[in-house]
Amino acid sequence: ITGAGQRIGFYCAERLVSEGYSVIISYRRAHPQLEQLTALGVTCIQADFCNEHSITAFIEQVKQHTRSLRAIVHNASAWQPDAPSIEQQPLSALFTVHMLAPYMINLACEPLLRQSPVADIIHISDDVTRKGSSKRIAYSATKAGLENMTLSFAARFAPQIKVNSITPALIMQHP
Repeated sequence: ITGAGQRIGFYCAERLVSEGYSVIISYRRAHPQLEQLTALGVTCIQADFCNEHSITAFIEQVKQHTRSLRAIVHNASAWQPDAPSIEQQPLSALFTVHMLAPYMINLACEPLLRQSPVADIIHISDDVTRKGSSKRIAYSATKAGLENMTLSFAARFAPQIKVNSITPALIMQHP
């Protein structure tokens, strides 16, 4: 699970471990909850998907920890508003996190997924892709790109590896 150091990714990791799965997660920054996951036996890998090199380094670390994968959940995300000037726009950074990382991880980990009799890839998108966003154009566009990538990977990896997208709307976090 990418981006599982907190919030939804954390709860997904916690739940999968409770169901008996071995779990590997990525996290960008350390959070107190990581100690809980580590105590549960989760392999926690620090990875900031800010460039191709860091994505490749994460993939290599995953390959050092396992010879097969049951699933990949792409949860890593950045919730950035558009900037006031063109020089500060977040499109490149959001493209790298939302699209380049899943693309590279899916392709590099395909052999690991094919080692499992049942395999899934899940892209966590956002309902904002249906309507767009006047304040988060880059975010909305890259999440829409992720949804299109879901369709393409589903066609490429079928029938052994199922590829789907989950597009939640606003999620209320309870303390």
